Amino acid sequence: MQTKPIHSFHIPVMGLAYTIDSPVKVARYGISSVVSIIEDRLIEMMRGYYYNQINEPYEPIDEKQADYRTKRITDYLNLLNKIVKSQFEELRNSAFEKGSELVKYFEMLPDNSSLKSLYDKMLTTKDEFEKLNIQDKLRQLIKPGSIDVNIMTKLDKNNFDKQGNIIENGSDALTSLRAYAESDLHDSSIIFSAGMNPRLFNYIDQFEDFKQQPDGSFKKKVIIKVSDFRSALIQGKYLAKKGIWVSEFRIESGLNCGGHAFATDGFLLGPILEEFKTRRKELIDSLFDLYSKSVKENTPTDIPPVRITVQGGIGNAQEQEFLLNYYEVDATGWGSPFLLVPEATTVDAHTLDLLEKSKEEDITLSHNSPLGVRFNYLRRTTSEIEKLQRIAFNKPGSPCTEKFLQTNTEFTDKPICTASIEYQKTKIEEIKNQDLSLAEKEKQIEAVLSKECLCIGLSNSAALNYNTFFLKNLTAVTICPGPNIAYFDKKVSLKEMVDHIYGRIDLLANKYRPDLFTKELQLYVDYFKEQVDELTESFQEKKQKYVVEFKKNLEEGIDYYKKLAPALSEYKIGNKFEEGLKNAEKQLQKLFSKELSV
Repeated sequence: MQTKPIHSFHIPVMGLAYTIDSPVKVARYGISSVVSIIEDRLIEMMRGYYYNQINEPYEPIDEKQADYRTKRITDYLNLLNKIVKSQFEELRNSAFEKGSELVKYFEMLPDNSSLKSLYDKMLTTKDEFEKLNIQDKLRQLIKPGSIDVNIMTKLDKNNFDKQGNIIENGSDALTSLRAYAESDLHDSSIIFSAGMNPRLFNYIDQFEDFKQQPDGSFKKKVIIKVSDFRSALIQGKYLAKKGIWVSEFRIESGLNCGGHAFATDGFLLGPILEEFKTRRKELIDSLFDLYSKSVKENTPTDIPPVRITVQGGIGNAQEQEFLLNYYEVDATGWGSPFLLVPEATTVDAHTLDLLEKSKEEDITLSHNSPLGVRFNYLRRTTSEIEKLQRIAFNKPGSPCTEKFLQTNTEFTDKPICTASIEYQKTKIEEIKNQDLSLAEKEKQIEAVLSKECLCIGLSNSAALNYNTFFLKNLTAVTICPGPNIAYFDKKVSLKEMVDHIYGRIDLLANKYRPDLFTKELQLYVDYFKEQVDELTESFQEKKQKYVVEFKKNLEEGIDYYKKLAPALSEYKIGNKFEEGLKNAEKQLQKLFSKELSV
């Protein structure tokens, strides 16, 4: 059976490059992290880099080979696994002496860990024979963090053979899934994010590693990233009917997160977590009922474990403890703060400097993603500068070399990317020729020009960091931290960040930072203002109903938080929490009475 994770936090996927090799950096210390497995050219570059690092021959997998995407990704995951295993065995065999990797492993453990308690006992034991026995036991009990992978389900473009035919099971998401399934990773997980993809979900049951083993374990587990309880229930049931068990539901704040932001209809994180807490058994029982019927030939007697975790905007040890204890989640995800930890993530020097200096106003909920989904985005990156320069020289758009975000068929039979030169040139010309006011034309053209190449921008940090490029003359970097990054302002070591998470030090001492609930609420109020502004510009009955419902959900969330305030105060969270609730209420009342009274 799988054992519980060593740590009570994980490092989520960030961009394409920022956690592309995080397992090599942190897994030996028992810390789990998530690798994106969509951008295979980036992965091929990383293969070359790491084979060189371990002094083994690198054999390129070029695009002429059949199923090259799958082969690249599988080999890279196997390579990561090989490196981590070697690192971990070296750590396991190192001495219990100050500064050793083994001591670092134990020093970073949470203080309430039974393993940490045993380590502390070893330190105070006088009898040398007993001390050596405890040390041997400690070496046997430690384990590395898991190497997990992420597929953003919406990135599932079809691919074609030389004759122009769609390659069966050859879409981007399916090949990535197959690559992971065929890797030698065990006790690992695949995370599906951005909603349900029936084609992808229908493909997973073809791989035995996702099926439950005779001892009840899973070689490869499934994690679903969700924004609310309903999403967990729908996706979990869909997979359960196919004999696939979801081992974890990873709840993420709709707006207080990095990367693509999938806003709820005004549902806030606190009430969402409350629903998972109160309906957890109902969720698991309903999934097991469907699951057990779908695997009749090997019906499990016990319900497999289901973890509930949460991520998005968590910033200090008090919030960490509150989420674990009050909402009874199994673990948390810490993303953006780890961008300032070079020992954990891969960020180039220039972008790292921008992150250190970033303030609240530098993080924007942009329209920059070609997917048409809102996107948390750091301003003044080299990618933004390059985009503005192209616009200034009347050459908007980016060369579309990677093609992962090709979804638009407005002007073409085959999808193209809305950030591409081809699309932007055609769309802007169309807008100019329409019978619209000058102001409306400018507004629509501005919306077109906002789109930015993310495939390259989110990959190049690794290329710059390791001085090994997979695309000539394309070096611009995009980074998509969550709003929480504005409160962390310096590079720190891995141990310092872990100590901050567990409350042994405070990296935010004497700095004002709104608590995660207040911050998310304000983000939703700001987002709501945008929805109201759109409604007043062009009245639509359906849109008005959406806005009215959105306001109702926000108000119910505020009422919930008023009742939560005493519990939060016990954890010394949010000394301005109630003040934040009152301000949000005032903004809602003012906005609604002013804008929707017509």
